[in-house]
Amino acid sequence: MTGPDKDQKFPLAHYNRLCFLKNIITNPNIIVGDYTYYDDFENVENFEKNVKYHFDFIGDKLIIGKFCMIASDVKFIMNGANHLTESLSTYPFSIFGNGWEKAMEGKTYPQKGDINIGNDVWIGYNATIMAGVTIGDGAIIATNSTVVKDVEPYSIVGGNPAKEIKKRFSEETIAKLLELEWWNWDIEKITANVQHLTDNKIEGLLS
Repeated sequence: MTGPDKDQKFPLAHYNRLCFLKNIITNPNIIVGDYTYYDDFENVENFEKNVKYHFDFIGDKLIIGKFCMIASDVKFIMNGANHLTESLSTYPFSIFGNGWEKAMEGKTYPQKGDINIGNDVWIGYNATIMAGVTIGDGAIIATNSTVVKDVEPYSIVGGNPAKEIKKRFSEETIAKLLELEWWNWDIEKITANVQHLTDNKIEGLLS
């Protein structure tokens, strides 16, 4: 056995509200790694609806690694939501035309960059991830959190704005896990080590 088929849309028999996410994505600017799943209370097609203000002409990307777990109603706020903040008014005059077309000549809306989610990241129900944020490998984002800045690998964050609650492991163990990058192993090796991966002692993986 080598685990579920990563190319299956619905890996759980008779259950269509949990999907391997990469197999339902249609937007080329959303990139998802193998085995990352999305679980929705209603319909997995809601995922792309929850990637907000993601306009083709901006070109920003939502990049999600392997083996991530994304709960229902998680939202990603992309750069299309940005307005001018240092100008006298934040109002987007130019989009309405009728004499306002030139309001943005010589100016650009702020760009905070792509959203990058690492590997083995758990994002809890109704969390919101803002444009430009990087979430490190192994991190946990608590339910209802709003993440406005980068999250360190293997840390747990929560709140609005989200703040670090604690690290999941010692710095030594985190360094070893980041060096191992188990999510990049071939699936046979991962399958052989699933009992170690569900334990809290890294020695099993190191052996």
